[in-house]
Amino acid sequence: MPDELWRWSAGRIAASIAARDISAREAVEASVARMRAVNGAINAVTVDLSERALAAADRADAAVKRGERLGPLHGVPVTIKENVDQAGCATTNGVVAQREAIAHDDSPVVANLLKAGAIPVGRTNTPAFSFRLDTVNDLRGRTHNPWRRGVTPGGSSGGASASVAAGIVPLAHGNDIAGSVRYPAFCCGLAGLRPSFGRVPAFLPTQKAERAISAQLLSVQGPIARTVNDVRLGFAAMAARDPRDPWWVPAALEGPPLPRRVAVVRDPGELDGIAPSPAIAHALDRAAHWLAQAGYEVVDEPTPGFTDAARLWFEMFVPEFRLFMQADFERDGDDGIRTAMAYMAAIAPDLAPDAHLKALARRTKLQRDWLLYQERTPLVLAPVSAVPAYEIGFDVESRARTERVWRECSTLMAVPVLGLPGMAVPTGLADGLPVGVQIVGPRFREDLCLAAAEAIEVRAAFAAGLPIDPR
Repeated sequence: MPDELWRWSAGRIAASIAARDISAREAVEASVARMRAVNGAINAVTVDLSERALAAADRADAAVKRGERLGPLHGVPVTIKENVDQAGCATTNGVVAQREAIAHDDSPVVANLLKAGAIPVGRTNTPAFSFRLDTVNDLRGRTHNPWRRGVTPGGSSGGASASVAAGIVPLAHGNDIAGSVRYPAFCCGLAGLRPSFGRVPAFLPTQKAERAISAQLLSVQGPIARTVNDVRLGFAAMAARDPRDPWWVPAALEGPPLPRRVAVVRDPGELDGIAPSPAIAHALDRAAHWLAQAGYEVVDEPTPGFTDAARLWFEMFVPEFRLFMQADFERDGDDGIRTAMAYMAAIAPDLAPDAHLKALARRTKLQRDWLLYQERTPLVLAPVSAVPAYEIGFDVESRARTERVWRECSTLMAVPVLGLPGMAVPTGLADGLPVGVQIVGPRFREDLCLAAAEAIEVRAAFAAGLPIDPR
């Protein structure tokens, strides 16, 4: 087996398997060995699927020998978050009461990854009900950031991000309703894509009822990886059609050329009154400089801003949470999620039904404003968070701290409301922790986000230092 194959990118693994330079079994064995070496320190993978994975690897190698047409991720080890259905596994969603909720069918995103040839080696941790920016629960315990204990790996896809940063897999599945792909990627120094709403099909076969409408409109599935190219590969695989999702849109993965024009958002007025910290401001400056070097026209001009959309997230989601989800959280949630959601709900307006319907309608105007703006300036460079990764406990400290956190993370909330793609990409370290930026593009133009993120990645040269040993 080649030395340290677990360090390889997903693209390199897939290409080498197709060329018969390595076997899928070697790739999976390397992933499993790395998982056994480091997972005890970070608790990223909560369900070990190595036995199933090795059997799948043998089938993948047999397909290579038969000369079959191979998928773009053939033989690539991946992880799947514990809040989507994977046949034969419990969809626990980080909740003790759901530890026996065995799925009999795959969710579309899992089915698409399998069709592309990916091999799941494990399932990853998520906070209870997948509704915290930190990853800890009573069922599986805490996931640790490989960069520094005591600092969050992000949430809710914290297990996914930690598994990639520590080298267990090159590519992980995550999902994002309020930042749950982009924030973990930011905290762990990775690339993470929140696709446009309607891009990647979603459905949970184990669900007993359809989700509330705002949860449907805000939530998407997306990839986390160490390189932008691996994100691109994972995204393309995830985005294949599945008839179980009526929101899915058959949009091309590559669109026509648009002006290479990028606006940089630094104004607190566009970021819910919060100025980026020095570390984040420096990250924005570096990224803007690198984009200019790559031939982008970088402009400082007002955008429609993220403030109104971030506040609208609460007006859309929280009334439905109170009606349809709060009782489940109170009954089955752990102390952490009950506290975190109580603080979040307390800072949201208690809207009457007519006001809630008006809030849903107001979303259209904000989306229109952004679509019109992006006709001239397609890309926006903005913070993922106004500050570097938080120390653990930040979201259960107080109502005032929670309100401050969500204002610091206004772009995380705004992008789902707008239905736009958002791409997190690292720029370097600040005080030993990863920092990065976010590229926001027009709807269904993930290709533009990926290209700009790749221009930053090449110049930052940060991915070359990944993966890392847990510290």
